Parts: sequence; C-alpha cells; structure tokens
Amino acid sequence: MVVDDDALVRLGLVDLLAQDPELTVVAEAADGLEAVELAARHRVDVALMDIRMPRLDGIAATRRLRALPDGPRVIALTTFDLDEYVYRALAAGADGFLLKDTPPAEIARAVHVVAGGQGMLHPAAARRLIDRYHRTGEPRAVAARDRLVGLTPREGEVLREVAVGRSNAEIAAVLGMRESTVKAHVSRILTGLGVGNRVQAALLARDAGIVGDGG
Repeated sequence: MVVDDDALVRLGLVDLLAQDPELTVVAEAADGLEAVELAARHRVDVALMDIRMPRLDGIAATRRLRALPDGPRVIALTTFDLDEYVYRALAAGADGFLLKDTPPAEIARAVHVVAGGQGMLHPAAARRLIDRYHRTGEPRAVAARDRLVGLTPREGEVLREVAVGRSNAEIAAVLGMRESTVKAHVSRILTGLGVGNRVQAALLARDAGIVGDGG
C-alpha cells in the first residue's frame, strides 16, 4: 500500500513498484485515516507511509496499522534525512525509513527486505538517528536494562549487532552463525523484550546502554 497526500508522489511510487513482478500495489491512500480503513479491507504486507499528512499523520497511522490483526509492516517515507518525525514513526512501530529521493531499485528492495521481517535502516543512518533523537535518562535506562535481563548471552550479542543496523546475513558473518540461527535468535529477542520489530529492539538496546554513542 502506498500512502502519501501528494498524488504525483503516489503515482510515481505505484509506477515504480509495478516494475517489480513480485510486488503488487493493492491500495493507495491520501492520508493516514484512509490507510487504516484500506488496510482493514485489503491484505497488505507492507505500507510505504508518508509522515506529514492531513487528518491522520503517518506516525499515528503507523501505530494504528501495527495494532491491527496481521497489520502491515511500515516503511516511513520522508523528504528530510534524520527528520525527528521519522524517529517518532520508528518508535510507533515502523520497520524502517527511506528518503523520497532514494533510487527506485532501493525502494523496491526495501519493500522485499521489510516484507521478509527485517528492518530497513542503513547502519550509519540508524546510529545517527537514534543518537540524535533518543536521549537516555536514568529511569529509562534502568527500565530498559530490566527488560534485557532475560536474554541469554548469545541473544545479547545478537541484539548488539541489531542495534547498529546489521542485517541477519551480516550478523551471521560477524558472529560465525548460520543466518537461520540468527533469525531464530532475533525472533526470540523480540518476543522476550515485548517489542514489535528490530528497530524498536535497537532503541531499547540504546536505552540500556549496551551500544554506545556512534555504534
């Protein structure tokens, strides 16, 4: 599903995605409220979500979409790199973010990656975004560390790599594991921490201080 209040942007994204034979655009929405309504009527796997829209913005829409039974994964779209609204969208449950001037092939790849259960954040961009907008206060840090105590040492290692934006394949290479094993660890980590996706797990890891500023 493509969600943007600019009709020309929507048309461009739809045309771009139509070039990929493995992708089908099943719905288009001009604002967040329409997106939520359409997601309830269509099977949507991934939503490309603009942030600033009338009636219901992309942040609130992301939160509502992620609360739906089998709700779609969300990729936030923004014109400005490291926009504070993007951080809020990630905290609301988005699985990643893209700039609107991202090369077409990368946008299509992002849809595939997120549909497969992984986040779409460039490692350097992820670190800058989290470090810039996610400040750790002591009460928050204590609460975050309390949530991490149930993880095994190996899960802690995997979470540390997730927090710096590495993909499952990259984590497997760094830690000398099979990619399928990494995927299983990530699934257990998300369940254990009570978070909806790996981006939110990364934010929690930053709160707990297991990854320092700059990665």
